[in-house]
Amino acid sequence: MITKLLSFAALSVAIYFLIAIGLILSQWPKALPERAGLDFSTIMQVGGRPPDSDSFRLKTFEARDGTTLSYRHVKAEGAEGAEGVPLILMLHGSGWYHGQFDRLAYALRDVAEVKALTLRGHGRGPDKTGDLRYIGQLEDDIADLIGETEREVVLLGHSSGGGLAVRFAGGAHSGKVDSMILLAPFLNHNAPTTRQNSGGWANALTRRIIGLSMLNAAGIHALDGLAVIQFAMPRAVLAGPQGKHATTRYSWRLNTSYAPRAPYLSDVAALPRFTLIAGRKDEAFVADGYEPLMSSVTRKGVYALVDGVGHLDIVDAPQTEALIREHLRERSRER
Repeated sequence: MITKLLSFAALSVAIYFLIAIGLILSQWPKALPERAGLDFSTIMQVGGRPPDSDSFRLKTFEARDGTTLSYRHVKAEGAEGAEGVPLILMLHGSGWYHGQFDRLAYALRDVAEVKALTLRGHGRGPDKTGDLRYIGQLEDDIADLIGETEREVVLLGHSSGGGLAVRFAGGAHSGKVDSMILLAPFLNHNAPTTRQNSGGWANALTRRIIGLSMLNAAGIHALDGLAVIQFAMPRAVLAGPQGKHATTRYSWRLNTSYAPRAPYLSDVAALPRFTLIAGRKDEAFVADGYEPLMSSVTRKGVYALVDGVGHLDIVDAPQTEALIREHLRERSRER
């Protein structure tokens, strides 16, 4: 009897792994057709970028694993030194880089010091791999950039960067951040705020994701570097001056690290004081779905919807800058 049970268990384990491997091998990245999705017209307008100066510089820092990562640093001006204002750390959306925040970061220099990070696996050069070394490494990188400081730290994220900020709130480094600004954040692929395929932007390799989820549940991570999601980056963007910064696919490790954990509402519940801003014309997410969903687990949020603004344009909308300034003023009133 015991022999039969052991044989049955061994067979069940073998079938489990065969199914997982079969699902992984049944789906591979492919060339994506040009299709309607997110509106990149504003991103393609590279004019008006602030001039490189002592107040607007590209810098680097060394993460805990020795990797050099880059960020845009905007020094605070018009204040009694950088110590007198908060530090805003900005996290870009999927497939992009720190340049998404150039205008916004520079505009806020009178009220904050800003560091806009190009996340690991993104940007130019050999590190643009769409991959990480381990799940959770993005959170470690953010913590390393913040470092040890007594200053107020505000974490700002757009889209997947907003999802990463939510993940950070539920992780081991959450104490390093005092408040957050979430710009149309990604919460989960099956959250009621997410449109199908994020409005035509994302192509998830669903069968491969299921297979890798099965292996991860069994503690096997050898295939975590495989690509599981592609992005329909317009050819006009890829061929343009900013195309060299684009990242068009993510590994399982990076994709998992770039979003709240499951169940995602647990990370939402851990958020510090936050302001959430989204455009009513958002092509990827359902803007008016954030407040009823998130307020069911936290009362720390302020929600603002901006008329006539889409998913990518929310970053540079003048209403967004005004709401960020109000978020910072609220911090002052609390002191």
